[in-house]
Amino acid sequence: MKTSAALDRISPSPTLAITTKVQELKRAGTDVIGLGAGEPDFDTPDFVKEAAIEAIRRGQTKYTNVDGTPELKDAIVAKFKRDNSLTYTPQQISVNVGGKHTLFNALVATVEAGDEVIVPAPYWVSYPDVVQFAGGTPVIVAAGPEHGYKLTPAMLEAAITPRTKWLILNSPSNPTGAAYTVAELKALGEVLERHPHVWIFADDMYEHIVYDDFKFATIAEVCPSLYERTLTVNGCSKAYAMTGWRIGFAGGAPWLIKAMAKLQSQSTSNPCSIAQAAATAALNGDQSFLAERNAAFKTRRDLVVAMLNDTPGITCPTPEGAFYVYPEVSGLIGKTTPKGLKIETDSDFVGYLLEHARVAAVQGVAFGLSPAMRISYATNDEILREACTRIQQACGALK
Repeated sequence: MKTSAALDRISPSPTLAITTKVQELKRAGTDVIGLGAGEPDFDTPDFVKEAAIEAIRRGQTKYTNVDGTPELKDAIVAKFKRDNSLTYTPQQISVNVGGKHTLFNALVATVEAGDEVIVPAPYWVSYPDVVQFAGGTPVIVAAGPEHGYKLTPAMLEAAITPRTKWLILNSPSNPTGAAYTVAELKALGEVLERHPHVWIFADDMYEHIVYDDFKFATIAEVCPSLYERTLTVNGCSKAYAMTGWRIGFAGGAPWLIKAMAKLQSQSTSNPCSIAQAAATAALNGDQSFLAERNAAFKTRRDLVVAMLNDTPGITCPTPEGAFYVYPEVSGLIGKTTPKGLKIETDSDFVGYLLEHARVAAVQGVAFGLSPAMRISYATNDEILREACTRIQQACGALK
């Protein structure tokens, strides 16, 4: 017995590996600050938790429809109309066990050997692995800090071939926090209009976490001609601090939603019935708490960006959204640690930070663009200030 060829095409999630390592160190009594997890430190809103408790009391503990209850699908339809001016019917909605499950279902249901999927880098770690699991080929397009960590129309045009099946577009981005403006989306849309065989996977998971005067938009909203071949993806994990509830969802073409449901019927079946009741309440309920939480995230962003840019060897762009920064660390490559070890890669540097400063970040190579690292600022100001101070001291100790 041996593992399958499909399994051999993927690797364990680097971000989850860092989170596991931090948990192990903390259990061992080590003073470590974990900045690797993409998880808000805020609690799930009380009204959402109460809806889940009430669902339990009502006995909503049975199987539901494979890809979502009617109530939750109606709430998602209303959400897409309210927030994105997109009109879907319940037959166009898929509810899944988190956004990663939505990605898995969509790609495994559509991608065949020889198909290409365009993945702008830096990318969320799961994108290329799921493409490869499905048998496809990820086409990585590097969009570095000189491009604001965003794909340009010229880059997109150059990457498209007759074998291209999907473009994955994540805005605001994990890991950079970069977000596409309406004008930028329209420019990409003009390219996609010339290539009708290319579908768009619009990952909008961080839609509600944006800063300053940035106005979020999704590509099917600003480019109506792409509506029929766009899967608009979202979820409850980030905005509603519901990572553990595992609810992701999408709106798209009925045939694709049906195909995803077919796959889901033979894998997970329905998402947790209680989590679906909670998600229904989250989407239908008072959204005013989002502004308060965004204000806190903005304060944290500004603190981290300022302190990292005051660190010799690190350059940190200011993100438009999400709760990550993606500082570039080329100025530290080639330096030597107090123990005499040479920093040759961003993995070396992240390892040094963990050992020397007891700060856990994720190396840029995991996201397809080096030398850099991802830092999550989804924790309180005091912890972030201490973490950045440790990073400054660790960088100051390099020679």
